[in-house]
Amino acid sequence: MIVIYLKEKKKRIALDLLFFLIFLTCFYLSDVQVDAIWYPSVLCFFFLLCYAAHDYWKFRNKHIMLEKMQKHVSETLENLPLETGLLEQDYQSLLKILFMHQQRENNKRKNENRENREYMTLWAHQIKTPITAMELILQEFPLEETTVEYTKELSDKLFEIEQYVDSSLQYMRLDTMTSDLVLAENDVFSMVKQAVRYFSRTFIRKGIGLAMEETSVKVITDEKWVVFVLKQILSNALKYTKKGKISIYMAPQREKVLVIEDTGIGIAEEELPRIMERGFTGYNGRMEKKATGIGLYLSYTIMEKLGHTIRIHSVVGEGTCVEIDFSHCYNNRKREPYKSVRLEKEM
Repeated sequence: MIVIYLKEKKKRIALDLLFFLIFLTCFYLSDVQVDAIWYPSVLCFFFLLCYAAHDYWKFRNKHIMLEKMQKHVSETLENLPLETGLLEQDYQSLLKILFMHQQRENNKRKNENRENREYMTLWAHQIKTPITAMELILQEFPLEETTVEYTKELSDKLFEIEQYVDSSLQYMRLDTMTSDLVLAENDVFSMVKQAVRYFSRTFIRKGIGLAMEETSVKVITDEKWVVFVLKQILSNALKYTKKGKISIYMAPQREKVLVIEDTGIGIAEEELPRIMERGFTGYNGRMEKKATGIGLYLSYTIMEKLGHTIRIHSVVGEGTCVEIDFSHCYNNRKREPYKSVRLEKEM
């Protein structure tokens, strides 16, 4: 700190040294006795040291105060140190003008974002109405042999649209998720059944088997958000499983860990660490040309906010296994980075 202070005051120190040399030269040329200048020189040097010590003390305190204020400058500028001169007053006025401008811009962006979210939320709710109406029309439509396949295909597309709308709606609610939580004791397989029932038509249409070892396990969580995550996981399992089955069971010898395992195409080992990133689709997503890279990101983020853990194990060509650990609940565990684990052959 002293070195920094000396660098700050180098011009003043250089000027004082210049004055000292001028006086010393004048005294030397005037042949003044040393005894005549010794006493006033000592007095001047003493007062100079006192001034330097006081100035350094003020410099140090102001530096410490400004360092502390850096942590709160985004909140307010009311506690700025008192101005000691016209230039400092000008600088503080400039800071306040810039701060007010930034606040106005931030408020403007917040209002724009809020309006966009409100519009998108309204759009998502509104589009669900014609989707439901179209499903009802398809159910009442008199089927002939020539229109059966066409109707089934149209129903699948409507179902797909509904999934995308649900995902966008939950994505928009993500920021305010904590205010929407309803934590209660829920039965794990009651939530699983809701997700499976949602995809029952897809299971039948694709001929994918379902093996569910149902047990009575209670966990503290939010039912609505967990069911949404289960739907996302089942959606991926059904999308990338061409044949075989999906197994759902509680992990043996591991308390409150739900396992959803499929016999699909699997995920490459090098992609596992990135599958929870927003927008990452991977090789499978690019091949299918249907992935948005949002589903797993939403699932991981939601589970993290609920305090649960989600892990994915996979082997290309053998399948994927998703583990959801309900042993911890909301606000009861520290944030941990996502870590993928490679699925072993014994899966």
